[in-house]
Amino acid sequence: METTFGNRLKELRIKSGMTQKQLAERVGISKSIVSFYELHERQPSGDILIRLSATFHVSTDYLLGIDATPQLDLSGLEDEDIQAITVMVDLLRKKNLQ
Repeated sequence: METTFGNRLKELRIKSGMTQKQLAERVGISKSIVSFYELHERQPSGDILIRLSATFHVSTDYLLGIDATPQLDLSGLEDEDIQAITVMVDLLRKKNLQ
């Protein structure tokens, strides 16, 4: 499947367990607009794109299909939490290299 904004949005919404209506309410748009995005019939304004990226904790580049690597949003976490996550990521990388 081609990585487009609509495909990426739908994938993130489904993985998050949200309906189109729930996502629309969360970002302040109508359900039909979410549907138009997912069907590739419309593109979001910059403001809505930022709200969507914040909702899913990904970069706008990831949402737009420019960057294929999802970024983990660690904002709001304490330093020791970030350190614990960093250690876990390193362990998982080592495991996957074996």
